[in-house]
Amino acid sequence: MITVLCVEDEKDVRELIVEELEEAGMHVLQAENGKEGLETILEQRPDIVISDITMPEMDGIAMLGELQINYPQFSNMPFIFLTALADREKMIEGLGAGAESYLTKPIDFDVLMAKIHGLVVRIENRVAAGLEF
Repeated sequence: MITVLCVEDEKDVRELIVEELEEAGMHVLQAENGKEGLETILEQRPDIVISDITMPEMDGIAMLGELQINYPQFSNMPFIFLTALADREKMIEGLGAGAESYLTKPIDFDVLMAKIHGLVVRIENRVAAGLEF
């Protein structure tokens, strides 16, 4: 079973994402901000991270940067930014920070699930080949 971490400061949005992912058969962890998300990644090592960008304490881009700089063993962990920041500059910044994908709100769950499914296939193929993901 794939484990997904949802990092989102808005409780209603987080609960909606978690419900959709759980209905799709995934194990879902939750965090309210980037600082909590980073701690959860280090403790639980999810397979995929879905994160908002704008959050208190630590934003999503800072969380990803901290992980890449100080915890290189997590450098292959796929990140999907899911944010209301739809301008081109923010998208370039998010992808340039190392995110696998950059999706905007309102959430299109069909697109989100397709992206997750593609990542799951890649993860399963790497595991089957004996490679670390």
